[in-house]
Amino acid sequence: MHSTLWLLFKGQELLVKTDDLTFPLSPHQSLAHLLEAQAHHVTVYQQQPVRVLQVDDNSVAPEGYHFQHLRSLLTCVNSEQFSLAGTASQILEWAKSHRFCSRCGTATVPHPSGERALVCPSCAYSQYPRINPCVIVAITKDDSILLARAQRFTRPMYSLLAGFVEAGETLEQAVAREVFEESGVQVKNLRYFGSQSWPFPNNLMLAFQAEWAGGELVLQEEEIMDAQFFRYDALPEIPPVGSIATQVIHATVNELAQKYR
Repeated sequence: MHSTLWLLFKGQELLVKTDDLTFPLSPHQSLAHLLEAQAHHVTVYQQQPVRVLQVDDNSVAPEGYHFQHLRSLLTCVNSEQFSLAGTASQILEWAKSHRFCSRCGTATVPHPSGERALVCPSCAYSQYPRINPCVIVAITKDDSILLARAQRFTRPMYSLLAGFVEAGETLEQAVAREVFEESGVQVKNLRYFGSQSWPFPNNLMLAFQAEWAGGELVLQEEEIMDAQFFRYDALPEIPPVGSIATQVIHATVNELAQKYR
């Protein structure tokens, strides 16, 4: 049996080796005092089982290690590693949020058959991890792409319009609603681009491309600070490499460049 690899989180920060940002970590004497919390199985990685646990907020990283925010690791590690850490983070969030039955309030217990579920011993209700589907869309108008700066951005960065899918909606309806609510614009010729698990805290980003169909920019000011159609060769600062927002922006800009250059 292969030895277990560990992912140790303190909030949204992951313990990594300082010299090369290595994770998951092999058990080591210097980590022993951090491996005492309840752990959860994540997956098998490079033929070794991986477990994750949440350490105390006051925990100090051993010498040669440090805690680094998961979001900042997006640009430092490959997609397989980020997916592994993101999955582990979502499992911890699920375990923390479902300690009690949402129907009757009884403390939950692990599933008796080992499924990734927390079960109520009183009413037998099972709580599985849930994800929140979100749509994100690149909208073009002639040689330009619509980018928006959200109110929550602390730096002058622009990204794509996005939002959660609501109950009863199709993805297409969610795109049309979110775009209109946030920008006053209508879209047409919607095309699916791809998806990305986004563990902040447990979203699934579903990316699309579309074309402007009408409407003037009227911003939802509580959400959007600014939005403009930027020419493909004159973009503002956009999200870092690794996010699906950047992937869609680059793909869309490349298409515009081929058409209008």
